Formats: sequence, structure tokens, C-alpha cells
Amino acid sequence: MPAPEQLSEIETFPAPITVGVVADTHLSARAAARAGLPAPLLAGLRGVDLILHAGDVTSPEALALFEALAPVRAVQGNNEDPALRMRLPRIRYFRFGNFTAGLMHGHDVERMTARQAAEHTLGGRVDVAIFGHSHRPVCEWSDGTLFFNPGSPTQKRWEPRYSYGIIRFTDTIQPELRFFDP
Repeated sequence: MPAPEQLSEIETFPAPITVGVVADTHLSARAAARAGLPAPLLAGLRGVDLILHAGDVTSPEALALFEALAPVRAVQGNNEDPALRMRLPRIRYFRFGNFTAGLMHGHDVERMTARQAAEHTLGGRVDVAIFGHSHRPVCEWSDGTLFFNPGSPTQKRWEPRYSYGIIRFTDTIQPELRFFDP
């Protein structure tokens, strides 16, 4: 659970809820206007109740593409436009029914990988630790916490395919990584 002083900062949503999870989209204003979001991502996010973006949205125009699909909650990455950096928090907490989740990018904990940063910051404090930064998809349980990195739907880097995630919160947590080719 988050520290007691952060409990008032938890945004609450009733379950059941279907949450789309993205990170590391790295879309500049020009790229967002020119290319938009990939068709498989658009189709996969259609109908979600909420989108969580784990940082490196990069531009307000890219954020608007997601906001056209569903309500969005995002955090700062290490490549945000200055306007987004001022708007977005470093970390956010949520309650989905009976479960808690933390959302962070994972770039700003000294000498730690994104996964280590998520473990250090969120592990044991929430049921679901969502992070980005590495562009590497992760969906693993460790000591009662789900560590979830959706990868990237626009910059797969060294990964074989593009990816994003869906997490359904009912009386259980049902995570799913989704992969696609362009």
C-alpha cells in the first residue's frame, strides 16, 4: 500500500474496469499529426474504460490521440515536452475495486533499471506496479505484486514486436500483453 500520506492521492475507480496500458510512445507533435497511432493499437484500445500511460508520451498532441479514445492518466517520462513535464506527475496511485496500482516511468531512480526502480518504489506497496522506460514488455508476479511493463506500441527497439497491455480488474487481476506487427 502507498504510505499513509499518499492515501488521499489515490484515484478510485469501481470494478469491474478494463484498463489499457501503454508506455514509450515517443510521438512528437509532427509524428502524432502525420502518422497517428498504429491501427492495431487503436483497435485494441477501443472500448477500454481508462488508459494508463507510463511515460514518454512526448508531446501534448500524442496525449490527445489517447484522450480521443478514453480517459487517460499519465506520468512523466524522461523525454516529455516541457509543457507535459509541468502537467504530469512523476508517480500516480489508483484503486480499482479492491486492488491498488502504482504508475511510474522508471527512469529516475539512480543506478537502477526500470524494473528495479518499480520494485524499489512500488513493490510490496501496491498490487500492480506499472512502469515503462525499457520498451521491454513484462508481466510477472513477484511477492504478491504484478510488475507490468506494456513495452512500446511505436518504438519496439530490440523487441521482435510492438506491444501494449490490457488489465481487467474484477474480483481478480487479469493482465494481458498484446503484441502486433506493423
